[in-house]
Order: sequence, then C-alpha cells, then structure tokens
Amino acid sequence: MGCGLQRSFLLIIQGDFTAAFNMYPAIYALIPLVVFTTASLFFKFKYSNKIINTLAIASVIIIIVSFIIKKIN
Repeated sequence: MGCGLQRSFLLIIQGDFTAAFNMYPAIYALIPLVVFTTASLFFKFKYSNKIINTLAIASVIIIIVSFIIKKIN
C-alpha cells in the first residue's frame, strides 16, 4: 500500500504533479498531514486535533481505495 510514496515525492520535487498523483494518489493528502502535524508541534492551533484526524482519515481512505483500484486493474 505504501509502494510509490518515495518516487511520488521525488516526482513532486521535480514538478511532475500528474505523474506523482498517478504513482501514489495519497501523496496530496499526506503532505498537508505531515506539514500540519509538524507545525502543530511548534504552534498551537484551535482545531489542530480535528484537522490532523481528518487528514489522517482521508489519507487512509485514499491509500486503501487506490490500492484496491490498482489490484483490480
């Protein structure tokens, strides 16, 4: 389920956003999750737990759905 994460991140760094999405669709949910979680360690946000939980749930759902779609195809 995590295959393609590093390659997808490298594709984003190179500026190939479409290929990054095709490689690992959850990358666009994981990046904000990591950034916000890291920022919440240093700054206090009003709804940080709710935002982190929502991003985490969205990431897990995207990972599972994309895995199932890749296995079907």
